[in-house]
Amino acid sequence: MAGGRPTEYKEEYTELAYNYCLLGATDADLSAFFGVSESTINNWKIANPEFLESLKRGKQQADAQVAKSLFQRATGYCHPETKIATTDGMITDSKEFDKHYAPDPTAAIFWLKNRQPELWRDKQQTEHSGVVHNVTHSAEDYKKAQEALKSDFNDLD
Repeated sequence: MAGGRPTEYKEEYTELAYNYCLLGATDADLSAFFGVSESTINNWKIANPEFLESLKRGKQQADAQVAKSLFQRATGYCHPETKIATTDGMITDSKEFDKHYAPDPTAAIFWLKNRQPELWRDKQQTEHSGVVHNVTHSAEDYKKAQEALKSDFNDLD
């Protein structure tokens, strides 16, 4: 005879967990939602493969949606929009148009730093005479370099 308390898991949790993961839920969120501990969520994953798969699918789809949105922000995008004119609460005119968004440099930097860290990370590794040097540049370093360049150019006058 097996010991311990019987599981509180119900078959409908598979679909509920999937839908909640589509909204970005973590295992901690799921444990709060179902009123159990995170270790219980982990036990449900082991005992119910369909539950585990539903979590994976929901989290992967949510991550893919965020990645798509980040990519669109990094590269720029457009979407159809309707402009509606009203007078005294009554619609008097509407026009369809494509609304354009320029690429967002911050999103592009984030994307590149994560997708190609060897090319885009702030910390660069250089090798001189067989010795590897790690160099980190801060905003203060850039400011000092700009001031030095200005000083050098002023000396040319």
